[in-house]
Amino acid sequence: MSTGVVVLLVIAVLVLVGIAVATMIEVVQEYERGVIFRLGRVLGRPKGPGLILILPFGIDRMRKVTLQVVAMNVPPQDVITKDNVTMRVDAVVYSRIVDPVRAVVEVQNYLFATSQSAQTNLRAILGKYELDTLLAERERINRELRQIIARITHDWGVEVQSVEVKDVDLPDDLRRAMAREAEADREARALLIKSDAELRASRVLSEAAAVMAQHPQAMQLRFLQTVAEVATEQNSTLVMPVPIDLLSLLGRGGGAGADPDGRPAIPSPPAPSGAADRPTPQGPPGPDDERRPGDGNGRPG
Repeated sequence: MSTGVVVLLVIAVLVLVGIAVATMIEVVQEYERGVIFRLGRVLGRPKGPGLILILPFGIDRMRKVTLQVVAMNVPPQDVITKDNVTMRVDAVVYSRIVDPVRAVVEVQNYLFATSQSAQTNLRAILGKYELDTLLAERERINRELRQIIARITHDWGVEVQSVEVKDVDLPDDLRRAMAREAEADREARALLIKSDAELRASRVLSEAAAVMAQHPQAMQLRFLQTVAEVATEQNSTLVMPVPIDLLSLLGRGGGAGADPDGRPAIPSPPAPSGAADRPTPQGPPGPDDERRPGDGNGRPG
């Protein structure tokens, strides 16, 4: 064997050794795990983190998976609620791998599979609720979605930590109707509060009136207090309250033609216009009806 052939063999061996060393060394990060397939068969436990040595020349193949939490955005879905309201809803799913071997072996693409499962169950779960329930009890709906999706992804070695409904896109006419309903509800509550306040105030005023009725001097004190309060303001108008009883007495004393009980006399209706033109019926003349001297027809004697 010539020297040239030996040199070539040595170079080939060195190249093969270099390639083997290069393919034998793998570095796995802290947030990663390596699933090793040896001649097509998966080994029992994942490797990592750190420096991993595997068999070269394709005997061992390693697939890395991340253990970090992955936030997957669920595209907007058209949902019809139980009360036949059409809307678009999107959500976000937070998941992570807890079993790297099953995540690699059991499903081809665990991210895509988890996203499709979230889309399907989002339409199915939201379709069971009415619109008011969906808007008011979102936390309970999120928990139900997480439980259902987690049961599906458990066989894939994927843990769903939470599912959150992000946005509920309602039609414009429905938004306007809800705004009118909310405004009417607020006005009704305001009227109830105002009515309740007036009722309480009327009860307090009734109690105050009862106390003043038992102590007439309290009315005078209240009158003086009101005058003092008005005088503190910079104005030139002073309102003097007059008791209603005094007005009634003045009406009784000063009303001409009034009845004894103080009520004004009712005037008699005017005579018809044609009554003056009618002749007055004449009866038989009496002794008082004789003409006196000088009473004639207006002509001299």
